[in-house]
Amino acid sequence: MTEDSKLLEPLSTVVSGVLRLLTGLLVGWFILSLFDTGVHLGWSGGGVCVTADSISVGSGETAAVFDARAGVDVMTIPRYCASPGSTYQRFLDALGSLPSFVLLIGGLLLLSRLLRGAARDGVHHRLTAQRLRRLGWWLLCGSLAAGIIEANARAALSATLTHLTPFSPGAWLSTWTPPYLAILAALGLLTFARIVRAGVTMREDLEGTV
Repeated sequence: MTEDSKLLEPLSTVVSGVLRLLTGLLVGWFILSLFDTGVHLGWSGGGVCVTADSISVGSGETAAVFDARAGVDVMTIPRYCASPGSTYQRFLDALGSLPSFVLLIGGLLLLSRLLRGAARDGVHHRLTAQRLRRLGWWLLCGSLAAGIIEANARAALSATLTHLTPFSPGAWLSTWTPPYLAILAALGLLTFARIVRAGVTMREDLEGTV
C-alpha cells in the first residue's frame, strides 16, 4: 500500500511526531514530579484562581488608572484566588482543563490508528470507514462533554470563591462556549466515513460483476 501511504502524508508524519513529543513530555513531567515536590501531574499543591467573566465594573477612576482616552470606559473583571486552595477547589481547578486534554490525547490516538490502518489496509477499505466514523463520534461527543464538564467545574469553583456567582444552570451556561468548529469537523468526518463506505461498496459491486 505504498501509494496509499503517500496519500496520507504529511498528516501521518505530523501526528506520529506530536504523539511522540507528548509522550516524552508526560514521561519527563512524571519523572520530575517524583523528585520535585513543586511539580504535580494536573494537581497543583498551591492556590487556585478563577476569573469571574460574568462580573464587571467600571468607573472614572478605573479609566484614569489605565490611562484610557477621552470617551472610553474601562471595565474590570475580578479574579478570585484562594491560597492555599482546599482539596475540593484543587479538584475543580484540575477538572476545568483535564477533559480537553483527554479529548486531545484520545483524538490523536484514534487519528494515528486511522492513518496506520489506512496505510496498511488501504484508503478505500471498510475498516478505514469504521475508524473514520469512530474518530468523528469521539470528536463530536467528546468536545460537547469536555466543554460542559469544564464549564460546570469553573462555575462550581467560582461559587466556592465568591457569593456573587452561586452555582446554577445559568452560571455554567455563561461560562460555556459551544465548540462550533469541533462539531462541524466531526460532522465532516462522519460524512466522509459514509462516502468512503459507499465507495467501497461500489467497488465491491463492480468487482463482483467482472
